[in-house]
Amino acid sequence: MPEKITKKNCVMGRLALLAMTLIWGTSFVVLKNTLETVPTLYVLAYRFSGAAVLMLLLGIKDIKKLDLQYVKNGAVMGVFLFIAYTFQTFGLEQTTPGKNAFLTTTYCVLVPFIYWIIEKKRPDIYNFIAAVVCLAGVGFVSLQNDYGVNMGDLLTLCCGLFFALHIIATSKYVSGKSVALLTMVQFATAGILAWGSALITAPMPVNVGADAVWSIVYLCVMCTAACFVLQTYGQKYTPPSAVAVIMTLESVFGAAFSVVVYHEVLSARLVIGFVLIFLAVLMSETKLSFLKRKSKAPVDISDK
Repeated sequence: MPEKITKKNCVMGRLALLAMTLIWGTSFVVLKNTLETVPTLYVLAYRFSGAAVLMLLLGIKDIKKLDLQYVKNGAVMGVFLFIAYTFQTFGLEQTTPGKNAFLTTTYCVLVPFIYWIIEKKRPDIYNFIAAVVCLAGVGFVSLQNDYGVNMGDLLTLCCGLFFALHIIATSKYVSGKSVALLTMVQFATAGILAWGSALITAPMPVNVGADAVWSIVYLCVMCTAACFVLQTYGQKYTPPSAVAVIMTLESVFGAAFSVVVYHEVLSARLVIGFVLIFLAVLMSETKLSFLKRKSKAPVDISDK
């Protein structure tokens, strides 16, 4: 018998998603500050390793289901995730948290076009318009006076491509699987790749300050485990169109925290670019369904 969805469930689901985007929004500033004392790949190694342990604890009851298929699928997801975060984090070293947050969200616009290449499913008119609007937004954010592009912005745009590939791989492999267990495998894979890359390219950091340690703990616990739980709960009780609208706020929160905490200065050009990227993501994800008249079909919502 399907679970009866109450008004309280709907409200709490939306609040959970809002909390998730708020926490993710803080991660850009937290990560930027951490990179000042801990090399990029070591930050990723600590973050993914800690996240894998937390996901293992969440999915321990399903551990008996772990087989070669889980390992293969999770490994593919983990490779894409590692590459995406590597580009994003190296990009963050050379750009501001606000720009990093908005440029990362371009993956939402890229997904339909990558699907087109892989599945031969043509994007709709909203996707094409969103792509043009997003490209204009990226131009406002990234193009300099000499029409060159800041390296940090370029790396961040590359991360958007691999986040898009990660989303497509996840949608292909998650069906019928334990989400916690599959997520644990992908984080473990990303952690192994991060540790291997870190140890080859840079010496192990020593005398890491308490602030950096707490930042890494925050990234592992709050920005990974807690957000995973909040997203799962929120999507259970929230329509997909509403989920998409709420999740676009991650970039807004990221820019807001960058202004308040990192003291990023937003020029008129940056604001225009941020608005265009936000509108592009909103259009691609929702098809502007929230502007259309809602269906009057009965919904199973009860106060009891």
